[in-house]
Amino acid sequence: MRIAYRAVTLIDAHLVKDALEREEIPAFVAGEYLTGAVGQLPALDYVAVMVPEACLAAAERIVHEVERQLAEARTALREPDGDPDAPVTATC
Repeated sequence: MRIAYRAVTLIDAHLVKDALEREEIPAFVAGEYLTGAVGQLPALDYVAVMVPEACLAAAERIVHEVERQLAEARTALREPDGDPDAPVTATC
């Protein structure tokens, strides 16, 4: 097994894992339960998405696309009026 993605958050790891599995690439989240030891801190190298070595090249393409989508979504949250320094706001 090889690391296809090092996650900053557990949610990101599962988004990548789900995207890989939709493309029929077996994947699992390694280190998922280590996050309980660090509490609310970011995962920072504790959590990784693993795939079989034979699937690594295909997985990298999918990981890149998920990372792009996550970056776009985070940018959209931060720039509701075009200001990159605007605070993130939630609507409930």
